[in-house]
Amino acid sequence: MDNAVSIIVTLSIIIFISPYISRFLKIPTTPVEIILGTVMGYFHFLGENHLFELIAEVGFYYLMFLAGMEVNIRDLMKMDREIKTRGLIYISLLYIFSYISVKSVGFDTIFTLFLPLISVGLIVTLYKEYGKETKWLNLSMQIGVLGELVSIIALTVTGAMLKHGYGIELYETLGFLALFLLALVVVFKLFRLLFWWYPEIKTYLIPLDWDKDEKDIRLSMALFFLMIAVMLMLDLEIAFGAFIAGIFIATFFEHQRELPHKLSTFGFGFLVPIFFVYTGSTFKLEALQEEGLVIFALMITASMIGIRMLSAIAFFKIFNFKEMLLFSLSHSMPLTLLVAIAALGYHNNRMIQFEYYAFILASLFEVIIVMVSIKTISVYSEKQRRKRTSVKK
Repeated sequence: MDNAVSIIVTLSIIIFISPYISRFLKIPTTPVEIILGTVMGYFHFLGENHLFELIAEVGFYYLMFLAGMEVNIRDLMKMDREIKTRGLIYISLLYIFSYISVKSVGFDTIFTLFLPLISVGLIVTLYKEYGKETKWLNLSMQIGVLGELVSIIALTVTGAMLKHGYGIELYETLGFLALFLLALVVVFKLFRLLFWWYPEIKTYLIPLDWDKDEKDIRLSMALFFLMIAVMLMLDLEIAFGAFIAGIFIATFFEHQRELPHKLSTFGFGFLVPIFFVYTGSTFKLEALQEEGLVIFALMITASMIGIRMLSAIAFFKIFNFKEMLLFSLSHSMPLTLLVAIAALGYHNNRMIQFEYYAFILASLFEVIIVMVSIKTISVYSEKQRRKRTSVKK
């Protein structure tokens, strides 16, 4: 079978069957897509193809765009001051403990930026099972949004370091990043002022009622590609621009509540799965036979979970021990960002293939271990609660 035809047919099958396998195994769809990509790659159904790689890259940028839509700047500004302060302490501790962990085993310093990554993508899936009324989960999402914002900036800085090294070009890029962030603050303030004086502009650009021309989707896509173009001109990480575009939509067009659902339906139904399947296809199944690979991946997993448990002491007056444990576990699944930053390091020759495979494997281990652990702790706690209730009666 022709390589392109084989890839198209295989992608169609994987995208279709992944949710059913996910439901059967009781794990999120994302790791299923990566695993299926690995298996199909092993049997040569998913070979190297420039178009496949390009669409997967667009899928990743779209994923970052959707991640940005989880961040509403207004909500961040309204966050309780104590919670925000404790959240910043928690995130700072993550990077401190990460640096200590990396240095203690003699890894490259740049790995310090890998371990503290936070992504809210899989935290959202926990809402479906445990509900939005759960205290530790609500706070996990609030701090997760703040952590993801820091993680995306870290991803951008890491990309610059990997691309330019530590020379003058790096400082120029970081200077552009600083100016870009300053310009963003000004732009956000101007738009907030504009929409405050003329709120009808928002409903003109994105109507509240059904619109046959799909202006909301058109504006979102225009902004998405515009930010990609700006990142290319400034030579900054494209994912960061896509993320900012998502933040802009979430902050200024929250009146159209159906928009995030419409955009995510397209993304998670088509583009995003292609990125994860492609990532899985780059992992060679025979690599599992490499000596020490699984152990190394488990070490990464343990380190990422461990530093979150230690950092969760920032909330010791708010949570009890069980809630601190669940909170730290919920932040231990930065699958999308970990895969992205590992690919970045590998393609820029800052990470050897063995390390790249270990991080991909660790991202899968984390999801499986964390999901099972949270379920086990929750079931055990519920049994204990019922037992105490029956004793009182």
